[in-house]
Amino acid sequence: MYLFSAIAGAFFIGCFLSSCGKGSGILPAGSNIQYQVVNLSPDITPVDLYINFVKRNTSVSFFYPNPSGYFSLTTIDTPFQIRRSIDPGVSVFSLDTVLKNNVRYTLFVTGYFANRSIIPILTVDTSALPTVGRGKVRFVNTSPGSGGLDVSANGTIAFTNAIYPSVSKFKELPAGNYDFKVFATGSTNPIFDFPGVTVQDGKIYTMYTRGIVGRIDSAAFGLGVINNN
Repeated sequence: MYLFSAIAGAFFIGCFLSSCGKGSGILPAGSNIQYQVVNLSPDITPVDLYINFVKRNTSVSFFYPNPSGYFSLTTIDTPFQIRRSIDPGVSVFSLDTVLKNNVRYTLFVTGYFANRSIIPILTVDTSALPTVGRGKVRFVNTSPGSGGLDVSANGTIAFTNAIYPSVSKFKELPAGNYDFKVFATGSTNPIFDFPGVTVQDGKIYTMYTRGIVGRIDSAAFGLGVINNN
């Protein structure tokens, strides 16, 4: 069980050792909480989500490194637990964060299972709409050992010194097509080039790292984007 501070735009796991309060069980009519899981640990194997000790994803587990897509919750009773599919009796970590109605959340699972460094990053994905003609983008560094990262958008630095594990604030960008490049902080040689990303008017996005810097296998470093709308 690990304890991390809250970061801007995200709830880390500040309720690990002292409960933030229990959910109210079945959600009232009209509530709409959307949730998704992104398994970004290269060695944890597929994982499952348990809510109040009951498995939530009954058909498909969450495989590295693919987002599950948002799904609706019918209960917010805590704890929310991640367990490995091959070892369902043991919780890898547990969250007691109180969720709010009409909000979207993403749970990023990152770190190494082998050395017990698995951590959750729980982001709040609902935000005020951007200015007309612009979209919103934020950057989440979930890549262990990456150090600080800078990200440019069409040649202009958009995010600086994003250390692992961190979540930036949302940044407004004019709607259009973008080539995002990732650099070690202060370097001019890109680690990764991510062209052809479209930022739409009025849309909100989370861009995140996946994999490990320097790897060339299935855990090679890369970027992913989630449309939070």
